[in-house]
Amino acid sequence: MSNSIKLNKEKRFEMINSIKEYFFNNENEELGDLRASLLLDFFLEELAPEIYNEGISMCYSQLSSSLEDLFALQIRKR
Repeated sequence: MSNSIKLNKEKRFEMINSIKEYFFNNENEELGDLRASLLLDFFLEELAPEIYNEGISMCYSQLSSSLEDLFALQIRKR
């Protein structure tokens, strides 16, 4: 499995525009495409893996809990 997240052109375009919009609306700063693209690359390389791993951990915990609930439904002999 690759450690880098790949985005298709359309999704990358949407994310770059979202970054630009955020900076314009919240920081009163207009970012160009290059700067927003570099920020997106930073987020994908540095932040996304941690967020992804946390999602995997949360999913594992939820599934483990659900499996324990499933085993509790077993019919026990008297």
